[in-house]
Amino acid sequence: MKRSPLAAITAILAALFLLGTAGPALAHDSLKSSDPAKGSTVKTVEKVTLEFTSRVRMPIVVVHGPGDEQHQLGKPELDEREVTQELKGALPDGKYTIAYRVVSSDGHPIEGEIPFTVKGATPSAAPSETSSAVDSAPPSPEPTGEPATGEPAAQGGTAAATAPAAQESGAGASFPVWLLVVVGALAGIGIGLVLSVRKKRS
Repeated sequence: MKRSPLAAITAILAALFLLGTAGPALAHDSLKSSDPAKGSTVKTVEKVTLEFTSRVRMPIVVVHGPGDEQHQLGKPELDEREVTQELKGALPDGKYTIAYRVVSSDGHPIEGEIPFTVKGATPSAAPSETSSAVDSAPPSPEPTGEPATGEPAAQGGTAAATAPAAQESGAGASFPVWLLVVVGALAGIGIGLVLSVRKKRS
């Protein structure tokens, strides 16, 4: 049985239509771009951004650094096709890897790794602030061997000055006492001699 040219053209168009619609249905979602890009070298990184070809869900992002240390902060943020992962801070120099896993719109998991390098990162401001604080601190006073304040010195000087004065006053007070005793004794002896002489003469 012979087919008309119109039927043949219709069959060809139908086959092309089926192939055209089957292609996107069989193709899974994938990673479109990333920041940092795969294999790139950057000066500074404060967050990681992943963009996919279609909407994704349930994202997981881990950023590994030197010594297998993890640098991600909290959970990633999802905006339809874009996933953003905040970091604990600006990454220092070194080699890093972004490990990600999401679920595509057709339910299939998408996962992979993105290596990148940080080189020429600016140093943190913490050491300079600490050194500035140390430099601005007033120098501690050097020990001089003198009293810390003038008041104790004044008290010590007053005590030192009053001690000799007290000794002198004490010496002055005791000097007339023994002198009077001696004078009294001599006077008594003299009076006794005078009386004894008078008795002998009488």
